Amino acid sequence: MPPPKNPINSSPAGEKPRLSRDLVLTTALALVDAEGLDALTMRRLGQELGRDPMSLYRYAANRAALLDGVTELVLKELSISPGLPDWQAQLRQMAHGLRLLALRHPNVVPLLVTRPLSTPLGLRPLGTLRPLEQILALLIDAGFSPSDALHVYRAYYGFLYGHILNELQEFVVDPEENEALLRLGLHRLPAKEFPRLRALGPVLADYDGAAELDQGITILLNGLAVPLVHEEAAPKH
Repeated sequence: MPPPKNPINSSPAGEKPRLSRDLVLTTALALVDAEGLDALTMRRLGQELGRDPMSLYRYAANRAALLDGVTELVLKELSISPGLPDWQAQLRQMAHGLRLLALRHPNVVPLLVTRPLSTPLGLRPLGTLRPLEQILALLIDAGFSPSDALHVYRAYYGFLYGHILNELQEFVVDPEENEALLRLGLHRLPAKEFPRLRALGPVLADYDGAAELDQGITILLNGLAVPLVHEEAAPKH
């Protein structure tokens, strides 16, 4: 039986794929998905690609640039169309898209949430700023003032990242167990100290991330639309 193919490098035996920035970043993302952020080093990436790590510096100046590149690669999967009229529907669709991205690449979520904190806005990779530019265009075209559009963006992403981080913590200890307390490991909590949390076991066990997100985004978007509604209702002179 022939040996299994390398899941990252599927080229025929003895042949190495031509190096490119796209290959370097997709391989880096596959490594992060499989083993976490700490596994991503130039040396380890070189091993995955079957190349001298020094050859990779042509495509990423250092590990920080690799992390930025992985973030950009993931965010490329998001899309928004500023020209379409229903801004709420687009933000709802984008929220669900980002949630699915996070579930596919949970090890990348810390990059999406915390990586921008280490870099001033204007110095961040362009690919990480495009969602901001696209959402601002969408909202301004819908009638928001530029400053209100920025407020909506901040509130939107604040809620969205909070939801994603919460959902990724909804781990089930034993999915085959019927008893909610056992499935979630809540039976380990002292009953006298955590009576309310233990009582919520059945509700917690039935957690539906997509439905939870949709309910929250509905409340958020309705609230964010208030300035726009007030502006439309204001008497024109």
